[in-house]
Amino acid sequence: MPAANRGGGSPDERRSAARPRAPPGRHRPSSARGGSATAAELAERFDVSLMTIHRDLDELERQGLVRKFRGGVTAQPSGVFESNVAYRLKAMRAEKAAVAEHALKLIEPGMAVMLDDSTSTLEIARRLGSGSIAPLTVVTNFLEALTLLAGERGIHLMALGGDYDPLHSSFLGVSCVEAVQLLRVDICFTSTSAVSGGFAYHQEQHVVSVKRAMLGSAAKNVLLLDHSKLGRVALHRLAPLSRFDLVLVDDGASDRLLRDLDEHEVPYEVCPTAAGGPGDD
Repeated sequence: MPAANRGGGSPDERRSAARPRAPPGRHRPSSARGGSATAAELAERFDVSLMTIHRDLDELERQGLVRKFRGGVTAQPSGVFESNVAYRLKAMRAEKAAVAEHALKLIEPGMAVMLDDSTSTLEIARRLGSGSIAPLTVVTNFLEALTLLAGERGIHLMALGGDYDPLHSSFLGVSCVEAVQLLRVDICFTSTSAVSGGFAYHQEQHVVSVKRAMLGSAAKNVLLLDHSKLGRVALHRLAPLSRFDLVLVDDGASDRLLRDLDEHEVPYEVCPTAAGGPGDD
């Protein structure tokens, strides 16, 4: 987290600075303590009372930007809580970029490509914006990707409507599911929060329903993972990994975690990052 000036500052200034930042990835050290902080630390940093800090944290939690735990606050995901999009945009960037570069090899001019609302698929969208693969139809419910690709030459952009969810910066709900079900695309790229025991998991049911519809609307499904998602579970089962034609994961995945994919006969490819090498278990 950034250093704060003594004297407290305004509530908005404190809340902006108090939001835990994402750890920058395994290749660079993090000074943000992994996206968590205690209320006592924040009170000392801003030179205000614990009561004032708790009011600030209550407001951040109300906005869906953090979740509180006893004595502190975190932006890290849990089995029932997904991090907000601002946190996810900063996390594991090198790993997501490596997987996205590999995913581009699966896209050919003339294809209809569907992208879910994950920051992993956003890395694909960044690379499609160069116009190197055109013509192309891109379908997505992710506002970040729509904004990125709007106006790009050679790309026919289709927005999936629905109820706007600011936590995910995407459109979800029944109307989004119905819009997906009316389409048939060549390939769909999705990501999720957790993978273990031959299944993909996600914390939120309304997100799961849209992702499942996307899987049913594509001739080929590809799951994008950074290695931090392996060996974890969340509240809802999204789909068995057999539902995907291919899983792409960065080379930070340990041998132990890759063995779990092997044991469940999951087709996967390991994507090299700039630094390479296995990650921690």
